[in-house]
Parts: sequence; structure tokens; C-alpha cells
Amino acid sequence: MRRRSLFWRYRRVWFLIGILGFTALAGAAWMLTQIPLPPEAPQAQTTVIYDATGAQLATLHGVENRFPVSIDAVPPVVTAAVVAAEDRKFFVHGGIDPVGIARATWADVRRKGVTQGGSTITQQYVKNAYVGREYTLWRKIREAVISVKIERKLNKNQILERYLNTVYFGRGAYGVQAAAKAYFNKDVGQLELKEASYLAGLIRSPSAGDVADDPVEAHDLRFIVLSAMVDTKIITPEQANAVEAVPIADYVVADTVAGSNVTMTGVGAEYFVAYVQRELTKLYPEDQVLRGGMRVYTTLDPTAQRQAYDAVYGLLDRAGDPAGALVSLDNDGRVVAMVGGRDWTTSQVNLAVGTDGGGSGRQAGSTFKPIVLAEAVSQGISLEAQFAAPAKLVLPKADKDEKDWEVNNYENANFGRISLLNATANSVNTVYAQLVVQVGPDKVVDMAHKLGVKADLAPNASIALGTADVSVLDMASTYLTLQARGMHVEPRVIKKITQNNSVLVDDRPKTARVLERDVADKVNYALQQVIENGSGTAAALPQAQVWGKTGTTDNYGDAWFVGYTRQLTTAVWMGYPAGQSTPLYDIHGVKKVNGGSLPAQIFKRFMTKASPPDPTPPDKIPDLSGKTPPSVVSVTPSTTTPAASATTTTVAAGDDSPTTTVRQNPAVTLPEQITVPSLPPQSFTPPTAPTTTMARPRTTFTVPTIPRP
Repeated sequence: MRRRSLFWRYRRVWFLIGILGFTALAGAAWMLTQIPLPPEAPQAQTTVIYDATGAQLATLHGVENRFPVSIDAVPPVVTAAVVAAEDRKFFVHGGIDPVGIARATWADVRRKGVTQGGSTITQQYVKNAYVGREYTLWRKIREAVISVKIERKLNKNQILERYLNTVYFGRGAYGVQAAAKAYFNKDVGQLELKEASYLAGLIRSPSAGDVADDPVEAHDLRFIVLSAMVDTKIITPEQANAVEAVPIADYVVADTVAGSNVTMTGVGAEYFVAYVQRELTKLYPEDQVLRGGMRVYTTLDPTAQRQAYDAVYGLLDRAGDPAGALVSLDNDGRVVAMVGGRDWTTSQVNLAVGTDGGGSGRQAGSTFKPIVLAEAVSQGISLEAQFAAPAKLVLPKADKDEKDWEVNNYENANFGRISLLNATANSVNTVYAQLVVQVGPDKVVDMAHKLGVKADLAPNASIALGTADVSVLDMASTYLTLQARGMHVEPRVIKKITQNNSVLVDDRPKTARVLERDVADKVNYALQQVIENGSGTAAALPQAQVWGKTGTTDNYGDAWFVGYTRQLTTAVWMGYPAGQSTPLYDIHGVKKVNGGSLPAQIFKRFMTKASPPDPTPPDKIPDLSGKTPPSVVSVTPSTTTPAASATTTTVAAGDDSPTTTVRQNPAVTLPEQITVPSLPPQSFTPPTAPTTTMARPRTTFTVPTIPRP
């Protein structure tokens, strides 16, 4: 009897295999036709912040730092390294590689659990973009099916581009562009063989492969990639050996931004970037800001920023020096420079923006007086109005909680009687104490908010001397309103925002008239006298007119200078970040720092470089007339201090000025009743300027000039 064939003897087994094979093919066909291609999961994209020149200033991102790039922007050596290391048959298979999977499975068995990658580049992309990383059989089946569908929908270059933009390289970098920045501080288009082989190796082990953490593992991974490139004849052994001879640590930069959402460049720009991020989150959800791939074009001028930082911390450069802050605005309200602190790594509190920067703001001192002056002039009070200006004044029940308010002039200087114009130039506290009672603290608060102060202000009489906490940005905004002759321009740090080729914000200046032009002109005239004849002479510029005001708080806790030219408005503050309890004593040879000393010098250091020459002739003297009451308050000698005859005394005018001889009378207090007469406006004829010239005639002051805070 003839022996039956092997096929016949195992016919039932072959039949079972056939049934299973048919079922598998039918199942695969069903899945290919019935399982739809799901939408690609949206990939987080890094938001980029640019300075005013269009140069990249910073990046914002969440967990994923990603910059999508076109495949055309990726050098061939990079794509070749990735393909050689991850999927040599990428350009010939249809999405899955059964031979590769079998080889990887057999390797796993032989090496008892030590894995070897079997997934194709297409499968890895599908895992990242569609199905996730859950380790289940169903997920692997869906991954394979979707990979085949993707291969039918996209060509190989499109798949490779998507893969290179989604794969993780470590250091928070998703995608090859982010990785090039994170490891080499280069754009991907600048990468060569040594960088490409290192990045391709990181795909297999992004954490362990970081040369900063494990140099041996990093070199092993690079060697594997170079060997694969030699095997596939992409490079020669000589080229591989040349790369192997270079230590990876020689060309990989330090991981300076690990764990941080912000990467920054530029001197002192960290505080500005943090403020921009805060402004963005006011407009959009944080997830959109950190993952939405926005392109944010800011107002920061990199040259002005360097000049500002050097002006502040090039001067305050010694150990133990106080901190300083500076904000400079152009005429459209754009922040062209912001110095918020000395060192971001030491303190993230932005001293330039008050509560918006994690701080509390600081008392403005006498830089607040122009706000009081603006309210007084708007009520019709003349700059020529005469006031008693004793060294000390007590205003009964004038301050908060109806407490008596004792006011002292700087260094106890007594000015006798003085005009409001001269009182502004010399920053006479006792005059401004009377003035705020005359105009009303609540009106001053309203005026401050109109001009640009956003901080909450209590309507206390002491507000006239700058006891309320404000920010440097607020004071710059306020003075910009004066510079613009009463037009308030909203300060801002963002010019334009785009996302996915759509324009979200296209900035235009937001302006509103908040002060009559003639009122602003009178205040500006008074502020010019501060520079020409008063407490701010140290801030005068050689190339342009300057208007401004000094400020110093009690016990020398804060010192300010805020001023402007026709092109720039700049506010400068200095003090100790911990608070006003530490006085500004003995700093760079200045025994007691007031606003007319180091802050004015910082202003001049910056504005001399940042503000362009201004050949414009001086403005004409404005009409100074208005309501000129004979006495805003009645001042009589104290009943406890006998009257003494007036004497001529030498009074120290401050560490940055020579001494000046003035008439000084004994300290006086007010009677319990303060009389604030309400008089009709009186006529006043200002001096007539020559009609044949634009030059400004000098004003003759009745009191010699004494710089005051």
C-alpha cells in the first residue's frame, strides 16, 4: 500500500492553519475597511517671543517643547541618521515590517527580556499622534492598522516630517528643532554628522542618553547610530571614526533650562518675559499660551534694554548695593526697556511692575507731586500762587482717621513764602501739604488714575507726598501722559500675536484725553524748572530738553527720578527689596541718597544713550495765570514756640549739590482751624516773552535753588 503524503497526513493541521490564516486576512481586511482613520491628536507647540527687531527673545512651553519644521529644513544627514538607527526599510515597507517584528521578538527571547525596537517609523508616529502608549494587544492592532492607512494617505517624506516633529529627544524637547536648540543651541538646519548621530541615538533612550547624566551611555548610543550609518553605506568608516574622536560633551551645551517653561536671552530680559507671559495669560487660557504655538512680537528694544540694565547695574555694581528698576516708554506707550531686578536666578520678583511682578510696589515720594499739581492747575490755581513754606507744618485732623499730620521739608529747610512754581522746583513738602488740602485728596486720587496710576490709592492727605505704593511702570505711564500734553497712552509690551498663520492681536495705541492741554503745559513748565533750577539738575541731558521730578521717601527708604524728553519717558527707582526699613545711606560716596543724586544719574546714563538728539527749540512759556488766593491756609507761630526774628542760615542742600544760603524762620504750626477760602479766579498777567525769538526766558526765583527730593 502506497504511503500517504506528508500533506495528507497533516491535512487537519493545514486546514486549521488555512482557516486561521483566512480569518486573519478577513479580519485585517475588515479592520482596514471598518476602522476609520481617527483625527490626529493635536500636538503641543512652543510659543515664541520676539523682541522689537524680530529676533527670538524667549520661548514658553509646558511639558512639551516643540517647534514644527518642514522636512525641507532638516539636513539630509539628520534624516539619514534617524532612518538608519530606527527603521532601515522605512522607504520600502508599507507601514509595518513583519520581518523586523519577528527579528525583534526573537532577540527578546534570546536576550531574556532585553528589548530591541521592532516598530517602524510610521508605527512610532502613529503611537505618538493617534493611539498613545498604552501597552495592550488592541492598541498594537490599531497601531498596525492605522500605520497601513497612514502609508496610503501620506507619502514617505510627509510621514517622516511628522515623525521628526513629534518624537521625544529628552530635555523636554519634542521634535528635532527643539532638540537642536536644547542640546546645541542651534537651528536644525545647522546640524552636522556629529550632532545628527547623537540626536538619532537619543530617540532610543532620551533620558539615559543625555551626556550630562551618563557620558558612557551617550557615547554608546552615538556609536550604534554611526555603525548603522556605515552598514547602510551612508557614511564611510573614516567619517565615523572622525566623529568618534570628538567627545560629545565638547559640543553639547549645558541643560540650562531643564524644568523651566521659559528660556531667555538678553541682559535682564527675564523680568520682561515673565511680565509678557502674565499679560498673555490675561488674554488667553494658559494651555493656549504654553501649547498653542503662538508667535508673540513684543516692544522690547534690545539695544535700549542693554543700555538700561547697564545704567542701573553698571552703577549699582558693588556687593551690598541696593536694587534698582527702570521702565522706559516711547511716545506710543511701548515699553522699550524694563529692568526689573539684578539677577533672575536670585529673585523672580519684578521690581518694575509692583503687584503684577510678585511685589507690592513702593512709595513714590515727591514724584507724586506733579499729580497733585495737575489737579490744582485743573481747578484753576495759578503757578504763581503764594504759599507759606515753613520748615515744619502741623495740619490738624488732615490725615487718615482725622489724625494730625506733621509735615517737614527736606533737611528742615524753611522757604518763607514761595510760589507754587518754585515750590515744585524745590520740592517743598509743606506747600504741597497745604495744596492737597485745598484741592482734596479724593480729587488727587481720581487724577492719578486718569494719568496712569493703576494701584489702589487711599484718599489721604499724605498722598501728596507720595506715601501710596505704586509701580515704576505706573509712574512712567503717568509722566508719559504729561509728556503727551494730557493724552493718556496705555502702556503695553505686546505689538502683535499670531497663531497658525492667523493674527490674534495687531496692536494700535489706545489713547484718551484725560487732561486739558493748557493744564498739562503748565505742569510741564513746572517740571522743566525742576531740571533747570531745582532738585533735578543732575538729570539734565546735553542733547535734549528734559522734564522731570525727583522723589525721596521718609528715612531715605526709596529714591526716584521720573522724567522725559520729547522721544522717551523713563522712570527710575532704587531701594532695598526687603522694604523701606533699610535707608539708602553711604552708597557710592553719597551719604544720603535722594532722588536728585543716584536715580537722576541713572536716568542720565540711560537717556544720554537711548534718547536721540532733539534740536527742537524750547517751548514758549505757558500762561501761568489762574486762581491766586492770598493764602491757602493761615499759618501762625506755634503757641509753644516763641517767635524769633528771621535769620540767615546755611542749609545743606543734599549730598549731590553745593550748600545754599536761604532765609530760615522758626518752625511753626497751624491753628486748629484751617481756612481754605473759595475765591473767584483772579486775573494774572504773565511776563511777555519776546516775539522775535523762540528761546525761553529764564524765570527769576525769589528763593535760591535748593535741590530737593
